[in-house]
Amino acid sequence: MPPSLIQVLIMLSLDGIGKFFGGLAALSDISLKVEEGEFLGLIGPNGSGKTTLFNVISGVLKPSSGRVSFMGADITGLYPDKICHLGVARTFQIPRPLKDLTVVENVMLGALFGDSGRSTYHSEETAKRDAIKYIDFVGLKVGELTMPDELTAAGLRKLELARALATSPTLLLADEVISGLNQEEILEASSVLNRIRDEMGVTIIWVEHIMGALMSLVERVVVLDYGKIIAEGKPSEVSGDKRVVEAYLGEEEQEVY
Repeated sequence: MPPSLIQVLIMLSLDGIGKFFGGLAALSDISLKVEEGEFLGLIGPNGSGKTTLFNVISGVLKPSSGRVSFMGADITGLYPDKICHLGVARTFQIPRPLKDLTVVENVMLGALFGDSGRSTYHSEETAKRDAIKYIDFVGLKVGELTMPDELTAAGLRKLELARALATSPTLLLADEVISGLNQEEILEASSVLNRIRDEMGVTIIWVEHIMGALMSLVERVVVLDYGKIIAEGKPSEVSGDKRVVEAYLGEEEQEVY
């Protein structure tokens, strides 16, 4: 089919999103469209609004203004469970396992919770099988009785990914999944993200401070600073943008990675 006849499906659309905390504007007039199957990087200095934007998309926070659309439906202000059931999953900067449950049980909950918004019934047996599948997929080596407090930092981040994937998302909001990892672990986690998009067909928005890893994987980068989009484009274009360099380093001659 000629490229001109290929219809691009917009999976996520943000239109004029604003979020205020008292008189502080955490987000200001954010408008962004994410295509189905895209691997998008979202970067910016600390406090630029990246996690706030994830919280708005996932329903943790209600925007002060603007509209969030997912697969053509207005999801603005829906609760997180409803948005998850529609196919949006996320990880958190600080892993949040349920410490009284095993690693397998944590991921099983993701499978059972994600399935609760669908018409088919997901048995515990099926949930356990799926949990083990996703634990293996992210490269987490655990036994059936392994507890979250036995995991390393890298293991906890893998658990976050496995639990999110168990909800069967079509859009994954990945929040600093390689933060605090060593170089070998960063390469492994980056490879897993790539496989999630390529093998599972999941659209990804990735927030990360380790620029080298992010820039080598994503197709497009959006840069936030003080709650506003200051740049957008291919990694090679954004990395040399004067506004981006100044936002990160304040020195025009340096690059962001």
